[in-house]
Amino acid sequence: MKEISTAIEISIDAKSTEEIVRQIRRVIGGTIQEHWGEYTLVVNNLNARGSIRFITFDWGVNLLEYDITFLKDYVLVMDASEYNPIHFTYCLTGHCGHRFGYQKEIHTLEQFQSVIITSRDGGYNYGYLPKEEKLEINVIQIVRKQFLKKRLNNVDQLNQKLYEVFLDADHEKAFAYFGTFNLKLADQINALRKIKQKGMIRVLQIEGMIYQILSMHIQQHDRAIKHELLSTTLLKRELKMVRDLAKKIIKDVAKEYSLAQLSEETGLSQAKLQEGFKLLYARTVTEYIRYVRLEAARDLIRTSDMNISEIVYSIGLSSRSYFSKIFKEKYNISPNELKKIKQNYQ
Repeated sequence: MKEISTAIEISIDAKSTEEIVRQIRRVIGGTIQEHWGEYTLVVNNLNARGSIRFITFDWGVNLLEYDITFLKDYVLVMDASEYNPIHFTYCLTGHCGHRFGYQKEIHTLEQFQSVIITSRDGGYNYGYLPKEEKLEINVIQIVRKQFLKKRLNNVDQLNQKLYEVFLDADHEKAFAYFGTFNLKLADQINALRKIKQKGMIRVLQIEGMIYQILSMHIQQHDRAIKHELLSTTLLKRELKMVRDLAKKIIKDVAKEYSLAQLSEETGLSQAKLQEGFKLLYARTVTEYIRYVRLEAARDLIRTSDMNISEIVYSIGLSSRSYFSKIFKEKYNISPNELKKIKQNYQ
């Protein structure tokens, strides 16, 4: 990614995530709305269109999410003297750039890439935000001193490199990890963005999902350190096709699927489809289809008044006895037993 000389600088010398967003607002405009501790900067002018939201938790973790298109090139010039968390960053849509103040080269944060960055005390981070590029970026910020005080945080479980980063509470060293692309993170972050509950329930659900996303970043880094990342012959666009196909199957579980038909539909060979599903979902195509059908069936048993035969038909199966067999194998309870439990609680 090349530096653009005409980019507009936004100076950030904040002491918190909230101050970062307010300092961005001074340059690009917009209004900040608050509800249940969830703040959203909404912008619709000649500088940008979209929103930036943030939530601050009392255990040293903050969520910062961009869902915005900048209409001019901007560069965030961030002074790390006062506020220097560990940034666990993921570009769901688009791309952006980063460099430390002592570097000349700009590193691109690619779409679907897991990135972990923190600066050293007194250093600078430069964040490059290109114009006319739809950005959906998820950033989980860890404030180390607060985070380490939380009793449940067993950072000694981390690999040595991340362990040193977390314990560097005085920010003596910079750290950057640009990982391979990770579509499982995309699914988890999409689920976070689609939470529909309101009030306290919404905040609690967001907090729980932040833990999951954070653990996925850490697990990927751990596998990279141990050289355990799964090799694949598939290109990023091909893995994205597999992911899109998996989402399509979830939306229409009753449809009759075959490996040959899915291969023809996507243009991917049957071998590539199998490889992609095993990599992303740890299942073959057939196992994945059966898995989503059983999940859909369990949801229908819990939430609908349909009888078991109707549910079997609705998920694309024809044999009730076969359905009961695979359902009990997976959930250790028969469909009828689960339905009786639901009826007893009504």
